[in-house]
Amino acid sequence: MIKTNLGLSKDGRILFSTRILRLFAYGFLSVILALYLSQIGLSEVNIGLLFTLTLLGDTVISLWITTHADRLGRRRMLIAGAVLMILAAALFAATRNFYLLLLAATIGVISPSGYEVGPFLSIEQASLTQLVPDRKRTRIFAWYNLAGSFATAFGALAGGGLSQLLQGLGTTRLLSYRVVVLGYGMMGLLIIVLFARLSAAIEVSDKILEVPAGNPNPPSFLGLHGSQKIVLRLAALFSLDAFAGGFVIQSLIALWFNQKFGVEPAVLGAIFFGANILAGISALSAAWVASKIGLINTMVFTHLPSNVLLILVPFMPSLGLAIGLLLLRFSISQMDVPTRQSYTMAVVAPDERSAASGITGVARTIGASLSPIFTGVFLSNPALLGLPFVISGGLKIAYDLSLYFNFRAMKPPEERFQTINQGD
Repeated sequence: MIKTNLGLSKDGRILFSTRILRLFAYGFLSVILALYLSQIGLSEVNIGLLFTLTLLGDTVISLWITTHADRLGRRRMLIAGAVLMILAAALFAATRNFYLLLLAATIGVISPSGYEVGPFLSIEQASLTQLVPDRKRTRIFAWYNLAGSFATAFGALAGGGLSQLLQGLGTTRLLSYRVVVLGYGMMGLLIIVLFARLSAAIEVSDKILEVPAGNPNPPSFLGLHGSQKIVLRLAALFSLDAFAGGFVIQSLIALWFNQKFGVEPAVLGAIFFGANILAGISALSAAWVASKIGLINTMVFTHLPSNVLLILVPFMPSLGLAIGLLLLRFSISQMDVPTRQSYTMAVVAPDERSAASGITGVARTIGASLSPIFTGVFLSNPALLGLPFVISGGLKIAYDLSLYFNFRAMKPPEERFQTINQGD
């Protein structure tokens, strides 16, 4: 059922390595990020506002980088994104001023959720799609997401464990959290070294970039030409899904567990270690399921039950049951991720892939950025603690149904080819 022989080139292995290191860094930081901001004096409302503005600020830079990457150079843009990671970490560690933190979050790259932010995912997806044949694309993306989920899991475990260890040795909570923030920046340096080793094979070929004689007009909208309508429809739906997910990003779930059950950082790290391991396994199984029922069906029919489980989490009467239900939800929640990524890459032209992934990714970031501010308000009121889970699950169900009815008839090349063969 699960094939592990990926046959990756040197560039493919580097892209997997940067994914692992970057997601480790995101998980490492996300477990303590809200706790760190609370320690330096920010209220729950201000933390939610900062996370919202953090994600909104990221969209402008990411949109520009991803929509220009195919023409200005993918490797160059990936390195620029890693530089912004370092900048954000340095400023977050250096100041307690809310407005300076906001500036750092706006111009830098930092992940409150533990998941992808910035321009990396879009450019890496486009590069991997160029390096592998269509029939292997979804499986490569499944392993790519598995690698990221496992890295986030180990990062969360390491971030929570390190801060708890330092506190046990007599370090203040604030200093222990600041060490983790600085560690995030150091990982950005390692990512730059890896990106610098990528070859020209990941770049769009000059022949693809040449304007055909019969089509003198260059791409007319953010790097898109023939796929504008498809990409914008997908972007709108993905934004709704991300808006729903923004109510329950990892940093805020950690804060919820801390407030409701008094859970300490090391235990929070262990919870999200388990959650992300299960998420990675669920993403890996998506390739096999998609080969049987198709990409859109896999995205929808695995996502619906996970959202019901999400709604039920805050109604659990004990910590053990709440953790158990959250882990059960994560065991199926990420099967839509590699299938969504693969589908987006499949339905656009090769020279639109970075732009398409960037636009849909930015749409997701915008959607996700709008909801943490509301979660911050809910978490400041004990009577509303569970509301983010309910709102998130309900909106995600609406997204699933909309996606199915809008795109079930639009198949990627490998599924169209399979249908033709079956018809023969």
